Amino acid sequence: MSKTLQNISDDTLILTNAKGTFSSTLAEYTMMACSYFAKDLPQLLKQKKNQQWKKYNILELRGATIGIVGYGDIGRSAAKLAKAYGMKVIALRRTIPSPEAIQHDPYCDVVYDTHSLNTLFRESDYVLCSAPLTPETYQLISQEQFDHAKENLVFINVGRGPVVDEEALIAALKDGRLKGAGLDVFVTEPLDESSELWKLDNVLLSPHNMDQTDTFMLESTQFFVEENLPRFLHGHPLLNPVDKKAGY
Repeated sequence: MSKTLQNISDDTLILTNAKGTFSSTLAEYTMMACSYFAKDLPQLLKQKKNQQWKKYNILELRGATIGIVGYGDIGRSAAKLAKAYGMKVIALRRTIPSPEAIQHDPYCDVVYDTHSLNTLFRESDYVLCSAPLTPETYQLISQEQFDHAKENLVFINVGRGPVVDEEALIAALKDGRLKGAGLDVFVTEPLDESSELWKLDNVLLSPHNMDQTDTFMLESTQFFVEENLPRFLHGHPLLNPVDKKAGY
């Protein structure tokens, strides 16, 4: 079999993925992370533990702006929920769609290309990173973006850890350039016990499991067996083809 595969050119070998299977749960996590900081959930938990009745002001998500780096299936699913909360949505895309396509997108208000990454950070109250990891996106988000961040910005990453310069992120969380971060992915997984992220009070941290539902493996397998495999056998176009040059 290995010899057979070696004789297949890149143009002949077709790859597909299970895009869409994990989007809804990651979108739900995104909104939970936004609310975690808007309502100051750590303060609530601390007061409950201390049996302390103390009122404090909170923030609304309504009227806030969320910038989405990587406006694919996950990004659009998050944008849909953000719109339901009354948020403004800014999307960053590798390629800008036609004006007609932008106009007919009910979930996105503004679309920027990758040259406007600093602008997105400057205009957003929350930034969601849902970009894939490719040579072009490696450490796409670095100190430069955190230096341009709007005051009290919350950064959320559900894409891939190496898309972010993790040391620059830690520095921005420690010195106040960022209000907080919701992180489900990291440069090294499992996250090393020595990482400062474990000890930062302004970090919501999860072990890359926010897409791990009871049915996620079943759903991705069913998609392949019930949808793409019959399409392949009948010579029909496959769903979710991978662009090998783009890397996703």
